[in-house]
Amino acid sequence: MIRYAASLMLAWITLVGAARTEELVPEPDGYRTNDYRAPVPDTLAGARVLSTAEAEAIWRARTGVFIDVLPRPPKPANLPAGTVWRYKPRFNIPDSIWLPDTGYGELAASTESYLRQGLLRASGGNRAKLIVVYCQADCWMSWNAAKRTLSYGYSNVAWYPDGTDGWQRANLPTAEAQPDPRPAE
Repeated sequence: MIRYAASLMLAWITLVGAARTEELVPEPDGYRTNDYRAPVPDTLAGARVLSTAEAEAIWRARTGVFIDVLPRPPKPANLPAGTVWRYKPRFNIPDSIWLPDTGYGELAASTESYLRQGLLRASGGNRAKLIVVYCQADCWMSWNAAKRTLSYGYSNVAWYPDGTDGWQRANLPTAEAQPDPRPAE
């Protein structure tokens, strides 16, 4: 009986240990460039990682600027003439600035400029202002964008890894968003 119980205990410890190991995702040295919807690390060196409660407190106190980096699917190029096209609405954290497509691992020069200019406007030029970057849960784009924000010299960066998924699970308000205009628009 003791041997059986010990075997069960060992099997349980092995199973729990294996599951725990799978949960831990290491921070890459650079930016993630593929499989953007996948488990993310628990950390981001140089940034504060926020829970939903912490993000809500910052939002309610209006002590930080929220930056949404969820991509916006492009309008299909091959639509027949006269086809009415409507973008799928994006509901994000109210008063956020939506800078779509700025969380990819590699950015075109124009997209990187768009991110830099958006951050500059959002922070009012104050690189010490709290910037909260998010997307959706298990979204490497928010991790990439927060890391990139740090690389631009912003010193008070927070990453909210649960994003709008966590926000909505907590029954917090959302608002329909429009992308921050790009310079060419």
